[in-house]
Amino acid sequence: MPTASLITASYWMPRSAAKLSPPMHAQEICITYPDWLPATVDWERRYESDEERMRLAIRLARENVVRGTGGPFGAAVFERASGALVAAGVNSVVRLGNCTLHGEMLAIMMAQKRLGSWTLGAPGMPDHELVSSCDACAMCLGATLWSGVKRLVCGAHRDDASRLDFEEGPVFPESLAYLEARGVEIVRGVLRQEARAVLEDYRRRGGLIYNG
Repeated sequence: MPTASLITASYWMPRSAAKLSPPMHAQEICITYPDWLPATVDWERRYESDEERMRLAIRLARENVVRGTGGPFGAAVFERASGALVAAGVNSVVRLGNCTLHGEMLAIMMAQKRLGSWTLGAPGMPDHELVSSCDACAMCLGATLWSGVKRLVCGAHRDDASRLDFEEGPVFPESLAYLEARGVEIVRGVLRQEARAVLEDYRRRGGLIYNG
């Protein structure tokens, strides 16, 4: 089982740079799973279908909301052929005070750390795919291209997230076509209703909208 802390941040506290002393040494960022995640996921299971893989991403999103550890988004990286789970991710923007830590970003970072490679498309590696409970925002779509995954599978649509006032950024049909032209297959709308229900639950709970 992957450990809870794979990459290294103290809990976020708002500060003003004007009141801080200049850094006198190299700064360190620690990126962790929430405490509940490693023991909640079945790491030995083979997730055979898009639906099984998406149900894991949705479950991660739901747990993140119910446990109060972040936004309503979950993701996971799998070996495409075998269905082996490589890494999971949940939105950790507020928990770790880092605007880049969307669920997809965390899943990609943890997968690359676990495999010891800056790309998930290295020679000799099996093909990998990224499964996300919601359409990727502009940042995560770009990271998908650079990550080395060969396939992106999404649940809820960007419109479902936009209804909660989440800013998804400049993603256009041409953006998706760009990735597909470079060998990344994109599948959307898998278990959309189940994924959208997590977003609606977050809205009902009055969850924070952290657009920056």
